[in-house]
Amino acid sequence: MGRLMAGVCVAIWSRSLSILSLVTLTGGLLLASASVQASEGQTGRETGLRVPRYVSLKSDRVNLRQGPAKEHKTLWVYQRAGLPVEITAEFEMWRRIRDADGDEGWVLHSLLSGRRTAIIAPWAKDAMIELRGSPSENATITARIEPRVVATLRRCDQKWCRISGKGFDGFIPQNKLWGVYPDESLN
Repeated sequence: MGRLMAGVCVAIWSRSLSILSLVTLTGGLLLASASVQASEGQTGRETGLRVPRYVSLKSDRVNLRQGPAKEHKTLWVYQRAGLPVEITAEFEMWRRIRDADGDEGWVLHSLLSGRRTAIIAPWAKDAMIELRGSPSENATITARIEPRVVATLRRCDQKWCRISGKGFDGFIPQNKLWGVYPDESLN
């Protein structure tokens, strides 16, 4: 967890996403028992759905815990419904998730939604990302968007995704999004 300083989570992520709050932390991530499903490209033992897979947060307040139980310490408190996360394992009512910064922990399955969203180029520093009117590099630029903005995924064809959000709707190269796999198609 790259944002730890003296046992405290520093919770500044971006001015585009106010999603984290300050939470104390002692100790590292605790891995669950061997019954946790976490292998690439397999199906989850609890749901039968693909693991890993992207989902989004359903609530404006989601506790990320060290392990799959309410008794485990809270690592983070996400404060942004719609934020995309990747499910990496399932254990009973709990899902281990990873966020765009690579941080992992456990959340209750009821706090996750199948609604697909993505974060625009979270790895970019200050460069604005161009949104196009159609899925082509030569298409008209319809908007320029800051990195780390959360967008709703409308569809993807493994090269381009149509996204929308407050004040924008258009196409972006799929490789400029976190929240959709490179080989994934969405209709």
